[in-house]
Amino acid sequence: MDQAKTANLLKSLRNEKKLTQEALAEKFNVSRRTVSRWETGANLPDIDILIEMSDFYDVDLREILNGERKETNMNEEVKETALKVAEYGKNCEKRITRTVMVFLIVGIIGIVTHLVLEFIDMPESLGSGFLDGISLGVGLGALILALLYVTGAMTRAAEAKRRMLGMNK
Repeated sequence: MDQAKTANLLKSLRNEKKLTQEALAEKFNVSRRTVSRWETGANLPDIDILIEMSDFYDVDLREILNGERKETNMNEEVKETALKVAEYGKNCEKRITRTVMVFLIVGIIGIVTHLVLEFIDMPESLGSGFLDGISLGVGLGALILALLYVTGAMTRAAEAKRRMLGMNK
């Protein structure tokens, strides 16, 4: 795929509709800067936006991806497949978001519990010290896991483990 050709086609399609980058950005619920990046080839739209664009511009999705216009429109089967791929991506993103939210909530609860225990005047005992330590440990651990999950470090580590153990997907 030639990203520069795709970028040029996206720009010409927008110009054919006599739209500004701002108007197109509003139509697809993105920033003007994002549209500019699409049209310079710095980035490409997500697949679900590409599908919407193909409908909006009345061109085949393959034409946009190839950066060249053709005469035939995308058949329904290809469109449905692309939509399923986009939906799968959204479901994965939702799952990741839920996981990160759980880590963040547990982390915040742990740290708040630690802070509360620090500020109330409880007599020192093995139980209160243990509770204080465990709340701080769980809180910080959960926040670190959320950070690793968001940055993709956990996924890369799991892939490296699979490679080392010879367990290909």
